[in-house]
Amino acid sequence: MTTPIDLYYWPTPNGWKITIALEEMELPYKLHLVNIGKGDQFDPEFLKIAPNNRMPAIVDPEGPDGAPIPIFESGAILQYLARKTGLFGGPTERDRIAVDQWLMWQMGGLGPMAGQAHHFIKYAPTMDPPQDLPYAKDRYRNETGRLLRVLDTRLGESEYVAGDFYSIADMAIWPWASLWEGQEQTIEDKPNLARWLDLVAARPAVQRGRAVAEESRGAGATDREAQKILFGQKG
Repeated sequence: MTTPIDLYYWPTPNGWKITIALEEMELPYKLHLVNIGKGDQFDPEFLKIAPNNRMPAIVDPEGPDGAPIPIFESGAILQYLARKTGLFGGPTERDRIAVDQWLMWQMGGLGPMAGQAHHFIKYAPTMDPPQDLPYAKDRYRNETGRLLRVLDTRLGESEYVAGDFYSIADMAIWPWASLWEGQEQTIEDKPNLARWLDLVAARPAVQRGRAVAEESRGAGATDREAQKILFGQKG
């Protein structure tokens, strides 16, 4: 492949999944920043690529049959890139099933629950008027903790999430799990999770992917107008 993939991105855990994958797979990409605090995700041109007004999204100019293809949803992008390259999807069919299971676990569980924990712990109390909601904090903090215990148990059985091989499941889960402190979690009681977090963090491609546009991370998150855009008060 010689033509870069167009990546529509902002430095969040969902965005990191794709920069990490592209770096791991050594695929060239052209970065398009989607400033979600300024409402770039509602731009009509972006909505043609990602109709759910969420990043990340990609356009692969060398898609199936050589024709361009837009793809939204981070899990779908990871699966597509794994199939395209033949990398990190699992070496056998049983392995691929394990990868898909844990990828879906992240998409339907850890990502949404940890995201809500971040929202109610960090952002909601800074809103106007402040929304400091103990029930919501406890609800999402506790569910995130439960999911991290599930992950710790799994990682006591295998080196990586889907087995003894590194995969797109690890790339999907690590960005969210690595933010355990902001989710008000502990890892002292989760030694297998702690081992795996360090193992994945030591990979050069993970470090490069995590660093993409890092200077923009958190920009505007406590700004009143940005909050209205980010948290659905203004569309």
